[in-house]
Amino acid sequence: MADRYVRIKTGKGKIHYGLLELNQSVKLLGGPPWLGGQPNGELIAPDTYRLLAPCKPSKIVCVGRNYAQHAQELGNELPQEPLLFLKPLSSILAPEGTILMPAQSQQVDYEGELALVIGSYCANYSVKQALGVVWGYTIANDVTARDLQRKDNQWVRAKGFDTFCPIGPWIVRDLNPSARLQTIIRGKDEPVQSATIDQMVFSPEVLVSYISQIMTLVPGDIILTGTPAGVGPLHEGDRVSVEVEGIGKLQNNVGLRPAMPPEPEDTGDTA
Repeated sequence: MADRYVRIKTGKGKIHYGLLELNQSVKLLGGPPWLGGQPNGELIAPDTYRLLAPCKPSKIVCVGRNYAQHAQELGNELPQEPLLFLKPLSSILAPEGTILMPAQSQQVDYEGELALVIGSYCANYSVKQALGVVWGYTIANDVTARDLQRKDNQWVRAKGFDTFCPIGPWIVRDLNPSARLQTIIRGKDEPVQSATIDQMVFSPEVLVSYISQIMTLVPGDIILTGTPAGVGPLHEGDRVSVEVEGIGKLQNNVGLRPAMPPEPEDTGDTA
């Protein structure tokens, strides 16, 4: 099995990078592995930690309509160049965390995606240079308030709610270029999304090069590479699993965001 790089939080509240062992213990690293972190001799026992998103990026750059059939299912033309947007860091959700659907939206969709993890500074790189910048691969779910996406003139609100970017469960260094991506909703007989990643309109190296000509990518940054056809709504109580062959499964439950508390009553007492 390929090395699985994780980021964990121990029962004492300490956060570490590490290598996940077959018995679920974690061999700690001295820092982020893309910055040269090496095993420091410490081992964390199973059941004494929880998985976090496997890196802490400075930004999450996302790509829209990067699978032809997904563009078609939403009635959109294929973009002539990568269509980019950002998700805020506050949208990151750990594996097994709960996606919270907000009251502002009546349709919150799953969007299973392959995510790239950047390993070195990258600015104004060619396509040939760009692939060497990808340190590893993980899984993401670009959760989207579809009705708000249609309503707004831009996608910040639809894509940016807290918990709308599950990432994980770990990072692997290498991936088959034709690996299969699937999204599975518990209780459904068949995957709701299924495609191979080589069906992307713009390949990972093209995306990295294109983005680097706009903004500097730094180690630990995440690029979401787009979702295939089959997107659809989530419901309270769902359990959604995004799976990429050669990486594993990113699993999250779905619930409702707590209602906003009422304004305190004004009694007129200024004393």
